[in-house]
Amino acid sequence: MEITVGLKGTVTATVNDTNTAKTVGSGSLDVFATPMMVALMEKASCVAIENNLEEGFTTVGTLVNVEHLSATPVGMVVTVESVVTAVDGRKISFEVIAYDEAGIIGKGTHDRFIVNAEKFIAKTYSKKN
Repeated sequence: MEITVGLKGTVTATVNDTNTAKTVGSGSLDVFATPMMVALMEKASCVAIENNLEEGFTTVGTLVNVEHLSATPVGMVVTVESVVTAVDGRKISFEVIAYDEAGIIGKGTHDRFIVNAEKFIAKTYSKKN
C-alpha cells in the first residue's frame, strides 16, 4: 500500500482526571493538558496511515508545531483530525486540528518518519551498551 496526500485520521478523548494539566504536570488547572492534545494529534496521524504501512514498519514522530488556542474543561470531548499534506521519501507531514464541542482548541503541523520497527528498536537500545 502507499501513503498519499489526503489520507485522514480521527481520534477522540473525553477530558477527565487523567488528562488534565494538573494531573500531567503541565500546569495547575483541571483543563485538558497541552501534552495530551499533542499526544492525540500524534495518534490521529498514526491512525491516518497505519493501514498503509508495509509489514514490519511503523512511524516515529520527529516534529510537532502546534498552538493550543482554547482550554477544554473536564467532561467535554476532544476530537483531533489529521490529514497527510506531503510525503517526501520516508518523511510524512500532517496538518492537525483539535476541536471540543465549542470549536477549535488547537492546530498545527506534525512530521513523522517511516522506520523499520525492529531495526529502530535495536539501534535505540544499543545506546545502553
